[in-house]
Amino acid sequence: MRYRLTFIAGLGIGYVLGTRAGRERYEQLRKSAQRVAQNPTVRNSVETVSLTGREAAARAFDKVSAKVGDRLPGPVSDRVRSLREQRANDEDDWGTSNT
Repeated sequence: MRYRLTFIAGLGIGYVLGTRAGRERYEQLRKSAQRVAQNPTVRNSVETVSLTGREAAARAFDKVSAKVGDRLPGPVSDRVRSLREQRANDEDDWGTSNT
């Protein structure tokens, strides 16, 4: 019970202090976050990391499904086959993504 009261008191204090900062500070933080997100350098970095992650996931998927593909139950292997077909159809000839 003591910890619950401490948590509720902390929550109340945080709310009061947060409201003192007010809407102006919230708007300032939101605009700063938007500015960072819309920066071309940041967007390019996010795109590069995203592509690299997709490629790594595809390689891992291929390795794992090649090793355990024959030992999987029928419905699971059907799903793996379906995912492979979807991925083959989603190939991007231009080397860019849709983001």
